[in-house]
Amino acid sequence: MTKHIFVTGGVVSGLGKGITAASLGRLLKARGLKVAAQKLDPYINVDPGTMSPYQHGEVFVTADGAETDLDLGHYERFIDEEPNSLSNLTTGRVYSSVIQKERRGEYLGSTVQTIPHITDEIKGSIRALAARTGADVLITEIGGTIGDIEGQPFIEAIRQIGREAGRGNALFIHVTLVPYLRASGEHKSKPTQHSVKELQGLGVSPDIIVLRSDEPIEDRGIFRKVADFCNVSEDCVIGNVTLPTLYEAPLMLEEAGLARVVCRELGLETPEPDLTEWRAMVERMHSQSRSVKIGLVGKYVKLHDAYLSVAEALRHAAWAQDAKVDIDWIDAEELEKPDGERLLSGLDGIIVPGGFGLRGTEGMFIAARYAREHHVPYFGICLGMQTAVIEFARDAAGLADANSGEFDPESTNKVIDFMPGQSESVDKGGTLRLGGYPCVITPGTTMARCYGEREITERHRHRYEFNNDYRELLQEKGLTLSGLSPDGRLVEAVELSGERFFVGVQYHPEFKSRPNRPHPLFMAFIAASLGD
Repeated sequence: MTKHIFVTGGVVSGLGKGITAASLGRLLKARGLKVAAQKLDPYINVDPGTMSPYQHGEVFVTADGAETDLDLGHYERFIDEEPNSLSNLTTGRVYSSVIQKERRGEYLGSTVQTIPHITDEIKGSIRALAARTGADVLITEIGGTIGDIEGQPFIEAIRQIGREAGRGNALFIHVTLVPYLRASGEHKSKPTQHSVKELQGLGVSPDIIVLRSDEPIEDRGIFRKVADFCNVSEDCVIGNVTLPTLYEAPLMLEEAGLARVVCRELGLETPEPDLTEWRAMVERMHSQSRSVKIGLVGKYVKLHDAYLSVAEALRHAAWAQDAKVDIDWIDAEELEKPDGERLLSGLDGIIVPGGFGLRGTEGMFIAARYAREHHVPYFGICLGMQTAVIEFARDAAGLADANSGEFDPESTNKVIDFMPGQSESVDKGGTLRLGGYPCVITPGTTMARCYGEREITERHRHRYEFNNDYRELLQEKGLTLSGLSPDGRLVEAVELSGERFFVGVQYHPEFKSRPNRPHPLFMAFIAASLGD
């Protein structure tokens, strides 16, 4: 039977529940356990697919095509297990499912209520993921902060699962802020006490309390006070201090005894973890002998989390090559100003990640042209591939009005457009290609050298495609179609094969990068940017 761990947060949002959950998952997996992770989000959106990146950050896409919370990226990078469509549940999905069932008459005329119908739906999703994965331990993080109105059905649902699973089969971890008052020179535990009291008022008593702080809590009296007032053992109060890199968190929490206590409380007998590889990886992160400057040209750069997986993938590849990556966050619209191109000088490489809509695309065209003309390594992802194709069509193939059907439906040369049979009528929240799709790589190309295999599978999230009517012309002008769908209908990757690295891919390789196993395209891009 799957053991359940529920992770909640208190005092303020953004504490790092996701990193705590992901780190614990890594530590349990290192003990030989099969681990799965899940995020419950109380917002009413069905998924984050239509939410502004400025509010929510990136949308992480699973292999089976779910648009999910960015915390799932942390889970996958830390635990190294692929999430799926059941790994992220929102209030919107819960209510949508319940209403559909009511319309179909599945409740046999009952009055539909929060309890039991909404809570049963939540419990069903948790149990379905446990069944699908066959996990020894399922870690479920509840988004938001204790006390939020919208989160109460989720707390009630996990309370019920805890009672139904029985003692030793369910564990509650509460992550809280312990603020440091510089005026008095001390940490304060009262916010944690109030947060735990709020959680207990909802029927859940935490078994483990994780104290988040920016400064190390050196006064052990804080731990004793929290233990006494919150009714837990002192070794069940765990410190979690802000670290230079996220990937140090598992090592810190292992030293603090988090996984040991979890295993004890759940009655799990496991061997000691082997964290040798992870420790060596963290050491490499702190011992780089060189650096590389990468310009990230995007439309949402004011919130770095909008490109979280891209930034992490760049770091993974740099660390593996004894380098520190310095990301220059460049607003694409700034490039459109008269002197905007100056922002691109001095860069070792340029990456243009995904996005939607017209805003900033002219700046992305400028970035692609600059990289092509100045022989700067270029990596275009999704929209970054599309803008590179448009720029090439305009400036290298003589199609001055080349554009995308997304940006200019009236353009006479839509080199990026809907494919025959596709339609604009598809909901914005259900983009035409979502999840994993196969790609056949053209031999002798940069793509072939990077992957070292003929067929790959990568994750997509987009609506528009390379227009096949322009294949012949663009190839004649020097563009290489280096990746196609197995049936040859869809262009998945393009490149300028004569350059050190000039690659555009329709998919999102950043989702598959790991800190201990960087993605091959990011590895090659960083290598080219380093001059290797």
